[in-house]
Amino acid sequence: MARGGARPGAGRRKGAPNKATADVKEAAAIYTATAVATLAEIMQSPEHPAAARVSAANALLDRAHGKPKQAIDVDGVVNGALTVTYVGAPPGPAPALSDEDYETEG
Repeated sequence: MARGGARPGAGRRKGAPNKATADVKEAAAIYTATAVATLAEIMQSPEHPAAARVSAANALLDRAHGKPKQAIDVDGVVNGALTVTYVGAPPGPAPALSDEDYETEG
């Protein structure tokens, strides 16, 4: 009998809910409308500090439209193949690039 390593079919199925947090999510969900209303009230109230209003506005935008994609800055040496996926790239094959297409320091 083999021990260790990944086994086909082992583990929680993809998309299966996490039972440990399902109850907490369900309990918190009943406050969603109140929380959004509170964020909107803070955002629109000149009595609250500007930082609190900006934070509330960002929280509302994140919930309505999702958080923006984060850029990753990588410094170092890559040993092996490096695959880069561009979000929103036009369909079709990627253009062939040469070493001259990349800026390097050094």
